[in-house]
This record gives sequence, structure tokens and C-alpha cells, in this order.
Amino acid sequence: MRAIEEKWQGKWEKAKIFEADPDPKKPKYFITVAYPYPNSPQHIGHGRTYTLADVHARYMRMRGYNVLLPMAFHYTGTPVLAMARRLADNDTGLINDFINVYKIPKEKVKEFTDPMTLASFFHQEIKTGMKEIGFSIDWRREFTTIDPHYNRFIEWQFQKLRKAGYISRGSHPVGWCPKDGNPVGQHDTVGDVEPEIGEFTLIKFRQNNLVFPTATLRPETVFGVTNIWLNPKTKYVKAAVDAEQWIVSKECVEKLTHLNRKVKVLETFGGKDLIGKLVENPATKTKIPILPADFVDPKNATGVVMSVPGHAPYDYVALENLRKTPSQLKEYGLAPKTIESVKPISLIEVPGYSEIPAADAVRKMNIKEQTDPKLEEATKEVYRHEFHNGIMKPNTGKYSGLSVNEAKDKVKQDLIAEGKATTMYELLNRPVLCRCKTECIVKIVQDQWFIDYGKQEWKTLAHKNLDNMEILPEELRSEFNNVIDWLHEKACARKSGMGTRLPWDKDWIIESLSDSTIYMAYYTIVKHIKEHKLQPAQLTDEVFDYVFLGIGKTAEIAQKAKLDAKIIEEMHSEFMYFYPLDSRHSGRDLVPNHLTFMIFNHTAIFPEKLWPRQIATNGSVMMEGAKMSKSFGNIIPLREGLAKFGADPIRLSVLSTAELLQDAEFSPAIAKSMRERLERLYKFASEVAKNSRNTKTSENSLTAIDKWMLSRLQEHIRKATEAMDKLAVRKAIHSVLYELEQDFQWYQKRITAQKGHKKSATDFVHSQVLDAQIRMLTPVAPHLCEELWKMMGEKGFVSLASWPTADESMINIEAEENETLVMDVLEDTLNIMKATGMTPKKIYYYTACSWKWKVYLEMLEKARHGEAKLSEIMKELAAEEDSKKNMKEIANFAQKALKEVNRIPQDRREKVLKMKALDEKAAIEDAKDLLKQRLKAQVEVYDEEDSQRYDPKYKAALSTPFKPAIYIE
Repeated sequence: MRAIEEKWQGKWEKAKIFEADPDPKKPKYFITVAYPYPNSPQHIGHGRTYTLADVHARYMRMRGYNVLLPMAFHYTGTPVLAMARRLADNDTGLINDFINVYKIPKEKVKEFTDPMTLASFFHQEIKTGMKEIGFSIDWRREFTTIDPHYNRFIEWQFQKLRKAGYISRGSHPVGWCPKDGNPVGQHDTVGDVEPEIGEFTLIKFRQNNLVFPTATLRPETVFGVTNIWLNPKTKYVKAAVDAEQWIVSKECVEKLTHLNRKVKVLETFGGKDLIGKLVENPATKTKIPILPADFVDPKNATGVVMSVPGHAPYDYVALENLRKTPSQLKEYGLAPKTIESVKPISLIEVPGYSEIPAADAVRKMNIKEQTDPKLEEATKEVYRHEFHNGIMKPNTGKYSGLSVNEAKDKVKQDLIAEGKATTMYELLNRPVLCRCKTECIVKIVQDQWFIDYGKQEWKTLAHKNLDNMEILPEELRSEFNNVIDWLHEKACARKSGMGTRLPWDKDWIIESLSDSTIYMAYYTIVKHIKEHKLQPAQLTDEVFDYVFLGIGKTAEIAQKAKLDAKIIEEMHSEFMYFYPLDSRHSGRDLVPNHLTFMIFNHTAIFPEKLWPRQIATNGSVMMEGAKMSKSFGNIIPLREGLAKFGADPIRLSVLSTAELLQDAEFSPAIAKSMRERLERLYKFASEVAKNSRNTKTSENSLTAIDKWMLSRLQEHIRKATEAMDKLAVRKAIHSVLYELEQDFQWYQKRITAQKGHKKSATDFVHSQVLDAQIRMLTPVAPHLCEELWKMMGEKGFVSLASWPTADESMINIEAEENETLVMDVLEDTLNIMKATGMTPKKIYYYTACSWKWKVYLEMLEKARHGEAKLSEIMKELAAEEDSKKNMKEIANFAQKALKEVNRIPQDRREKVLKMKALDEKAAIEDAKDLLKQRLKAQVEVYDEEDSQRYDPKYKAALSTPFKPAIYIE
């Protein structure tokens, strides 16, 4: 298999068949897929997104399009630097991964402390893997995001954004790595996690001049606070925070400092020292106790938590657990009456719940302990119902009667205005780790540069682009709409890392999710930049304005940039040929950032006719039920997998087990089974090639079974084409590799059993099936298909051959219905034999007579216009002369057949009506040889009204259309 792959990869490269240049005679199709970070080798999990893009490109090429699929490498940002830094810090886990998992020599790994050495190595490693798996990439357009020419392109982009008013500067909260001193986004974190920033309300519970700032996302529940939770096993501090003295966890101090508060630690002590003391609720003025809770995370916000057991399942369970542990009460000097006096307070009325919703949810889910993971689900359930349906009760004062949704903001605003609360930013999805393994926090950055995705007029343009774009799969459209709506300012630059410097402020470097939004346009011109050896300085803003927007006069621009005007025109012409982008491929995890940023940036810079046309997103790859990841220890490096299983088996494996949005399951067993299936196809093709070259036959020499196989082939072509048009690749593979094979195996059984079947007809059918199957399999298994194509005596590359189209003249409904009848008859007979334990000597089939068919078809005609009714059918039949003689028999038959008629799907009903009555006797007679062979018995077939029929048990009368009666003896 590997020899075949290397052979055809060499031939493709030599013939340059994937190099796409403008061709006015052909329609274009431009596909891109996210360029990779060269900070480590790719594994099989990465292969799915890229393989899907390549399959799409190959399919569109076979559909007659001039397809461009380019590739580049994303050096920008922290991924490469962080990896090199970890190696410099002697991260033994990472070093072991490189040496033992990725099989990189130890001496080579030592060189990776230099970021550029590391990036260059993995750049070539990833590129080699892409070639070895057979991606149809135009490598002339390759670049990196730190190339000086690309830097000029990004500078031009940012100047455009700034002039349009989409770049702002100010103080905003950002995800932050305190070690690196940089803002962090999804691509800067371990596991590619986007830091989600939330604003907590800090409600100030007081003890004399001390403030206990409780962090909450539900300020409206302050009226139901019964106690405060502190973690007795962690350290707390008394700190001067601005003009007040606060009690917060030791870990909170750094966070407050990064949020631009003046903080000075005055005293440090254990949380247990405060247990049992009282604080005052600022909303109700009641005194409440401080109680111990191990679940309080000192790293989350302030480490001080208010307890609302009436509406918070965590608090309810913690309180109940505390009541039942006298030893813990004694340890912290708490009197039992202190706990007994703490009762849940009901402050929100919720339909379907009692006075204490938290208790209801806990009992419903049978939760007993604070460690029960179901508590998270219970919390979400209670909050969801309260937020959407809850009404504040009279004990909430002026907020009584308000919905929880309304009260939440009003209570927060009022408490802040009265000095009883303030706010604090925190990561909602913490812990989020920077790639340097430091836990990220939130920082309010002064004078930070932002792209302002919050501008309403810009959101309107983004929605317009999305509305006119195809989203695959369609169910993700609402997710894109939601992201467009909630996106706000995005930090777009940092002080360190690799990449392009802001053109107006060179101290800042544009970050990786901001320099990767319109680079698809750069692909269209980079080959000209390379071919003509243009200098970065020649790529002026005016040059880019003309190339991408048609602004300015070529001669003047060329003279100023010291460029040949012809080159500028060539770049503009090529861009206008390939743009807009026809399809963008990526993983689902990039919907909240990169993919939506792409939409925004295109609408900001390009005219509407050049906005992207399609986004295709896919799920992850799982291995033994877990996402393929180094952290789970379940990765297989891509190149290792290719060497072990082969490119085509790997391609099939990552695409055949799931549709677009589903997670695909990979295992060595799946890859092995795919390889074995392809090997069987190779063996079959070898046999066909010996017998079927230039096979010709006439229509008259084809038997019913030949026509059936050719008709079924057209259906598989139709289904595969329909699936590929929607990138339902799994469905297409299933049709081409499994369903078609099942039909073909049946065909083989039929012709093997059939006496006198002409070899010329067999060879013709074989060649027709194999020709179509090879072409339909080419996008997913291109190497083997090239080999089989040549073996069949075809010229050129199958990669450039046309995708098969269904031949309407070969669709034979009658042949398909006849064969379905034979299959059903065989299955029914085998079921009877199994149920009765009989070993038959003779089997008799009785097919429905003509009057039953007539009645059946008339009932079908009635069902065409709605549900067929027995009374109407009988009324019409009674008026017909030839029906009057046996009306009772007709009525009995019609009554039994009615339910089946009304259940028949519309498309099948139309087929039957078009075909009219089936000659069932002839169909079964034609399959007699097969039936005898499979059933190991003599077979006789009669029409139910045949006066010569052998029917000792009067079975013939039970026959109905498509359901012959059966008698076995």
C-alpha cells in the first residue's frame, strides 16, 4: 500500500496537477483550512479537519471546477515560544513526549530551545505528513505568518480596520498570563481554551470596619443569605483594598492588583480563625455566622462565598452535611444551636417548585454529599427555572413582584450605588492554563489595543454575510448568530511573541487570532510575490489597495512602488478570479473566535461580492471514547499512523465513523479493517481488469439481474453525489463502500447461480460498477483509486477524471422491484424454516392474481391524494362490471391491504404506480436457480388462479401483491 501511495504522490507532484492558475474556461472553487501552528507534530486527530478539506477539494475538482487548496504555517503568537520555553525550563513531560511519542532524537530536541529551530523543524514535519497523506495542495502558495511580505499584508489590513473605526485603545479586562505578562486567547492556552471573562458582584458583608466581599453571579439572592462560607483549611488575609479593609483569600490579592486596585496585605491567618464569627448582611441588616466549607475554592474570585440554601443546591447540601457532623462543629467551636438556627429562606416563587427549590432539586437527584457531581446539574436546573420563571417575593422589599431577570440587575446597581457592593472580573471557566503552564487570571490592561467587535453597525454587516452564507452543518448557524451578538472588544496585540508589529505603534505585536482572519486573500497573490522576487517595501498600502480593492491607478502605484505595472495587474486579476472564498474548513472549537472573526474582518475590508460563501465545521477525533490528546496519552502521531496503516486507510478511518459535527471514533482496529477492505477492492479490480477491458455489450444481451445491478448503481451514484454536495462524507462512503458492495455481492450470487448467464454481460456490469466506484472513492482514497484506474486501462489521472453522473436510461424500476421481491421471498422462506425447524424438500410460491393487483393499484392511486378510505374504494369497485362477481372476496382483500397501502412512502408509491402490476411469477422463476441453491429444495411457482397449481393447504388465497404465499413440504 505504501509503495502505491509514494508512486502516485510522486506522479502528482511531477505533473503539477494540483497547481491552480486562473482559467477563464473553468469555474473556480477556492477552499482553505486553518493553517497549523508548527510547535509540535500533528497526530491523527488533526488529520480529520485537513482530510475533510482535501476530500472536498478533490470532489469539486472532479465536478469540473478549477480548485485551489493552499497551505501556510502560523508562527505568530505564543504557541511556538511557549513550547521552546518549556523545553528550556527542562519540562520532562514535554521532552518525554517528543522523544518517546513523536520519536524525535534526543539531541535534536535539545536544539528546540530556540523557537525558530523548533518551528522550522515542525513546519517541515507537518508539511511532509500532509504530502504523505495525499493532500492536493498547491505548495507554490506556501508562506509563514512571520514572512516580511506577509507582515506588510497584515499591516495593510490593520490600517484598513483602524481607518474604518474598528480599532480602539483603552482599559479593558483580558485573559492574562502573569508569568509571560501577556494577554491570552484560545491559541495561547493549554487545550486551546478561550478564557471566558465574567463580572462578579462583590457584596460587602461587614464586621465592624472589616469587609467580607462575597463574590456572586446572583446578587438578587442576597435577601436569602443565611451564612457565609470560608475554607478553614486555606490562608486568608486582611488587606487594605483602596479605602477599606477586606478579608479575602491569599490567592485573591494578586487578582485584585491586576484589576487595578490598590492592595496592601496587613495580616495573614488561617480560615479556621474566623469560623463562628458574625457578619452583617448589608441588604437585610441581619447578623449571620461564618461557617466552614471545604468546597470553597480560594483561587475563585475572593474565596469568600455567601450561602443561599433556599435556592442554591451546593449551599443546601453543605448545610445539611454540617448539621450531621458533630465532630466538625466541635473542631471549630460551633455550638449545635448555631447551626440549628440557620434555616433556608425562600425569596423567589417558582412554578413547579416548593418554598425551597434547592431542596426539591437535591431530593429529586438523590444528592447526599457536597462532592456529588450531580450538584452542578441541580444548580443549573434551579437557576434556569428561577431566571426564566421566578418572581421575587415580598421579603425582597421594593423588588417584590419583579422577575428574577429584572431583579438581578436592579439589586446589583442599587447595592453598588449605596456602597454595599462592587464588582470583580474573574474567569468563568477557570482554571485556564497558559501554554507555559501558569494559571491565567483577568487583568485590566491600560492603553491596550482592541478590535471592537461590539460595534452594532459592524455586527449588522456580519449578520448579513452569515445570512447569505452556507453553513455546514446548518444547525451551527444559530451558534454563529449568538457569537456575533455577544462578541465585544478583543485584545489584538501584545508586547511579546512572534508576528507583525502594529504599523502605528511598533511596541505592540498583533496576536495570533487577529492576524489570521483574511489571509485567504494573500494566498491568491503569494506565488507572484515569490516568482517575481518582490521586496516587502514594494508591497505598499497602495499596491494592496489596488490588488484587493481595485482602488487607484496602476501606473502611478507601480512607479511609486518601483514595480512593474503588469505584476500588479496579474495579482489583481488572480485575486478577482479566485475570490470570494468558496469554502472555509475548521474545527467547531473555532466558531467562537477565528471563524466569526473571519466574517467580521471580511465585511470590514472587502465589498459584499467578495465575502466568504461557506463555512464547514467538524467535530473532534476520539480514541477509545476520549478526545485524542497528549494529556490523555492516546495520540498516534500522524506520520506514524501513515507508516503503519497507510494514507487511504487513515483517510477513510477519520471520515467514515461520523458525520460533520459528530465526534469521529478512531482505533487501530478501524484503520486495519479499512485497509483490508481496500485490499479486497484491489483484488477484485485485478480480476475485473483481466476480463473487462474495452468490454462492450448490447442492451439485448443484458438479463434482468444485469439491469437490476446497473439500476442500483445509478441510485448509489445519486446518493453519493447528494451526500458529497452537503459534505456528508460518511454517508457518501457508506453508499459507495458498503451499500454498493452489498448490492454487488447479491448480484454475484445471482449470476453464479444462474445457468447460461453471458460472460460479456457480466464483464460489462463489472466494469461499469468498478468504474463508478473507483471515481466515487477517489476523493477519500485517491492513491488506491489512481492505481485501479490505471489497472482498468484508463488514461490520465482519476483525480482529474469527472465524477460519475446517474444515467437515467439505466434506471429500471421494474428490475429493482422484481429483485426486491426475490430477496423478500428468500428471507420469508428462511424465517419460516427457522421458526418451524423444517428441512424442506419442495417449496411452492403462489403469486397474487390480476384482480388483486388491479384493486391494489387503485388503492395506491387513491392514497396519492391523501389517506385511502375503504368505503370510497368499494363504491368505485362496485360500479365496475368485472368486479361484481366476487365483491365479498374483493372487500376482504381490500380491508387487509388498506393499512399497508396507507403506510407506503410517497416515493415508493409513485414508483409502483409508474410500473403498474409486477410479473411476480416471472421474477421468481428467473431466480429459481438461486432459490434452489440457497434453500436446498425444489422450487415451484404458480399464479394463485392457476387451475393446475399444487396447493393442498389452500395457501394461494393468502397471496397479495409483493407478498407471495408460501407452502413448504
